[in-house]
Parts: sequence; structure tokens; C-alpha cells
Amino acid sequence: MSITAEEKTRLIKEYATKEGDTGSPEVQVAILTSRITTLTEHFKTHKKDNHSRRGLLMMVAQRRKLLDYLKGKDEGRYKDLIARLGIRR
Repeated sequence: MSITAEEKTRLIKEYATKEGDTGSPEVQVAILTSRITTLTEHFKTHKKDNHSRRGLLMMVAQRRKLLDYLKGKDEGRYKDLIARLGIRR
């Protein structure tokens, strides 16, 4: 249900704002989005897995908080990130 180390490294390289960046909101949101997508696929076959569903809801809330923070700091970066990830309409 978790993402692989290779996938995480790829996301860090793709969304990093500078060299060695692992903690920027863009990177954190990208990693959370990947984990959310993986869990969503998991729930298609395991409908009664309520323990993991709680974790999914916590991840969605954390991503929402990070996106709200980024929107307040720099709306341009926010719009670019949601367009790159495709998480808003």
C-alpha cells in the first residue's frame, strides 16, 4: 500500500524546487498524492478495510493543509502544483 523508494525518489526529483529539496510543500503534496492514489486503488478490491481508510482520510487532510499553506504563501506555485498533479478541476 505504500510507495516504493524508487517512486519516492522520482517524485522528489520531479517536484523539488532546488537541489536536495525534500521538504518543500510541492514535494510533500506530490508524495501524499501518490500514496492517496495507491490507497484508492487498494480500496477497489478491499472494500471493508476501514483501518486503512482512516489513514487515507488523514493523508487527504494533511494534503489539504499543505495546499492551503502553499496557496497562502504563493498562489502561483499553488496553481502550478495542482495543474501538474491534476488534483483539482
